Amino acid sequence: MAIRRILRESTFELARHDLALFLKDHQEDLLHIFREELQRLDDEIPEEQVFIDIDMVGMGEMILKAVLKAVDRFLIEDVSSS
Repeated sequence: MAIRRILRESTFELARHDLALFLKDHQEDLLHIFREELQRLDDEIPEEQVFIDIDMVGMGEMILKAVLKAVDRFLIEDVSSS
């Protein structure tokens, strides 16, 4: 098992910066798809059952951007030294 973990960690170290660049390059595509899915979800929830009309798309976009920043930091920063 230790060999598999070493191999997995080594592969991740080789690919992490490329993965971060890939996510940055495709962030707008991901946000577009996410907005559509949140809007579809918002449209499916009957307004009568919701006490407060929340801008799910706007709030969801803010959350997704925070998640993407966190993933980017994880991929770019050396968190093991913190």
